[in-house]
Amino acid sequence: MPLAHPVRSAVLLVAGALLAAGCGSGGTAPAEPAAKGTAAGHPVRLDNCGQRVEIDRAPRRAVALDQGSAEIMLSLGLADRMVGTATWTDPVLKGLEKANASVPRLADRYPSFEKVLDTEPDFVSASFLYTLGKGGVAPREQFAKLGVPTYLSPSDCVGKDNSGDGDGVRDRPLTMDTVYGEIRDLARVFGVPERGEKLRARVEKARAGADFGDASVLYWFSDSQGPYMAGCCGAPGIVSGTLGVKNVFDDTKEEWPQINWETVADRDPDVLVIADLTRKAQSAESAAKKIEFLESHPVTRNMTAVKGKRYVILSGQAMNPTLRTVDGIEKVAAALRAYGLAK
Repeated sequence: MPLAHPVRSAVLLVAGALLAAGCGSGGTAPAEPAAKGTAAGHPVRLDNCGQRVEIDRAPRRAVALDQGSAEIMLSLGLADRMVGTATWTDPVLKGLEKANASVPRLADRYPSFEKVLDTEPDFVSASFLYTLGKGGVAPREQFAKLGVPTYLSPSDCVGKDNSGDGDGVRDRPLTMDTVYGEIRDLARVFGVPERGEKLRARVEKARAGADFGDASVLYWFSDSQGPYMAGCCGAPGIVSGTLGVKNVFDDTKEEWPQINWETVADRDPDVLVIADLTRKAQSAESAAKKIEFLESHPVTRNMTAVKGKRYVILSGQAMNPTLRTVDGIEKVAAALRAYGLAK
């Protein structure tokens, strides 16, 4: 596979990325935007998930390879500087429909490396290490060879081991501070005002005065044959920790362990938090299909939450560490109150 197209290579090299060994994720106060894609405060240097990233000027042709990255960029008002998005599980966040429609969707899942290069990108961002790895679009090193800086959400690397075959294992719980850090980083890269403080206010409002006692919840993301349930420490852990409720599978540090239905029924949570996915990658992706399964399967239909129809429907993105994690906190809190579980 050729590394560069003769027409696009000149544009790609303008980005002037410098990637070297590093660690963690950086983020400071954003710079004010300047004309024609440049910004005060550039070049921007970040230690991002084990790599040192340098962006010489504010990107003008950015690609967001995951929905979470795309929605942050769109929320920061960057649609006119985006040339592609990919890997979607849900309809776009409300309020962003018009902006999103103006940006080409390269693929519903992972686009080919060549298709991304055809957009002549000067910056590429992703929510998950897999997307910028073998089996996804392409490793970060392939973009680096062409001078294209890449950014990986710190939510998928800080305090997380992705070396295994699953969705990773966390050695400490994820926090909203890491999500805010991604927003600050991207805002600084693009030289636009940082807009994360409103999210902090929303979180505080959602949990204000909340006391849910011993209420327990389970988070089901996908698949009915080998269901993926949330472990202790990812985005669902932020929701549980913020609201002071118990995730019945908080005894595993795996991000999304596959757990059999007999074990699920034995844990018998008070409330089931269910992802409503629009993709068709596995069985029981939509919330309707999940509920149909739960209410008909002999092992699950007698669970407390199922008999009481205590369901909370969330988008898949709300169960990932994204802007929508705040939506998850708000909706779970509202449901727990509605089901009489608040004290």
